[in-house]
Amino acid sequence: MKKMKLFILILLAGILTLPSCTKNYQEINQNPNAITAVTPNLLLPGIIRSTTYEILGQSWGIGNIVMQHTAKIQFVSEDRYIWNERNGVWNNMYNNLRDVQILIAQSEQLNAPNYRGAALILRAWMFSLLTDCYGNVPYSETLAGGTLTPKYDSQEEIYNGILADLATANSIMSPSAGSIVGDLVYGGNVSKWRKLANSLRLRYLMRISDKKNVSAEMQAIINDPVANPIFTDPGSWAQGATFFGGAGNHGDNAVIEYLEAAPNQYYLYTTRQGSFDEFRLSKTLGDTLLKFTDPRLQVFAQFTDTYGADNGLNPASQAAPVVASAYVGVPNGLNEVDALEYNGGSGKISRVGHIFYKGSSETQKGLQGALGYIMGYPELQFILAEAVKKGLVNTGKTAQEHYEEGIKGAFIYACTTIPGDYLTRPGVAYNEADALKLIGTQKWISLFFTGLEAWFDWRRTGYPALIAGRDNVNDDKIPVRFIYPINEQNLNGASRDAAVAAQGPDNYNTKVWWDN
Repeated sequence: MKKMKLFILILLAGILTLPSCTKNYQEINQNPNAITAVTPNLLLPGIIRSTTYEILGQSWGIGNIVMQHTAKIQFVSEDRYIWNERNGVWNNMYNNLRDVQILIAQSEQLNAPNYRGAALILRAWMFSLLTDCYGNVPYSETLAGGTLTPKYDSQEEIYNGILADLATANSIMSPSAGSIVGDLVYGGNVSKWRKLANSLRLRYLMRISDKKNVSAEMQAIINDPVANPIFTDPGSWAQGATFFGGAGNHGDNAVIEYLEAAPNQYYLYTTRQGSFDEFRLSKTLGDTLLKFTDPRLQVFAQFTDTYGADNGLNPASQAAPVVASAYVGVPNGLNEVDALEYNGGSGKISRVGHIFYKGSSETQKGLQGALGYIMGYPELQFILAEAVKKGLVNTGKTAQEHYEEGIKGAFIYACTTIPGDYLTRPGVAYNEADALKLIGTQKWISLFFTGLEAWFDWRRTGYPALIAGRDNVNDDKIPVRFIYPINEQNLNGASRDAAVAAQGPDNYNTKVWWDN
């Protein structure tokens, strides 16, 4: 008993003296170098990096396929429209939009309008991707927060918000309002961010132009280049440049140039060679470029083994001839046996070009890798060409001038010299009767490996006239949207069901609002 009393006394003494031993515990264990608050300059690069990576991945896995830039000869489900859920855009964008909302709130607290403007531009772009992929999606109640079951807004309402965000961003951003640190797109150049805001406004106004009269809004942007600057610089490249998109001067193009090291490492840097070999040049794109004797084919694809092993020449040097025996595409949508055996086997089908790669050995062969894409100068010129042709705007230039400028910019973007007679070649030379077809075709080529933009634009214009692959399982229809994530039925079922009732069946063939 005495021993037990002694033990209790010792224990009580320890408890009573404990505060004196731990009163500085919190102070001692604080890391003076730890980041205790995430500031705008730390949030911005992560948002940009994550979203552009996702869209480049979507381009590789589905965008190039559905737009028949590339085709698959193994694991051909995507090419036959066996898509199931495709939740990458949904999950990535909504995850990053939380950080965008934090960035907007912080920029308002810190009175940093340039950060707020950049965040609004990114928010507009991200919501455009969501709604163009799925149609009606959570928007207004997602921005407001406070609910785990946000309603799905109509696409028209979402586009109103997108255009409003871009207009606000353009109006509040100024070089005199401070720098943008952590900017992976323009290196802090505020003037170029404003150009992006207004160029995106023209993209999205054109997107909805079949549903609303957008002429006045587009013309207002064109009429005042000081208040509403747009892309004017296509960039430049040097002969022998070693990466896709130029030799360090991307002009006004809103792109991300990847590095060989993390965290800004190229999306496909660690992909195994076998995965690259599943993807080949599509016969649709290959035949189009062969018809034009277009040297961009040397960038987008490799020689077939029949012509001779890839000799590592830089495609930009144009040392390789653009001939049918060198480049052979495979039809989209073949079953796996026929795809693998097409033209006598995989060795006689062109592999994808070196822009898909990035690494020391691939760099020596030619190009280092594609760029993360938000919007580019060539795309804007094709938008203006279409708008002028349709009488929506008067830019002071003809539709032909914008069309030809778009082609020239697209060759610069592809780091390739445009042949002197290219603009006068059959199938390329501008004529009024075929103007929209010509514009749509060249825009489609220019949007190679830029994300999902070619898919969105084709759904709106119908150019080029693509045909579903032979062995597709979607009733000979090219898909025009993604289905909603299955989790939404459990987590937000009532809102999702209301969206389906308003929009139409939740399948690949239900057109979104601007496409009806």
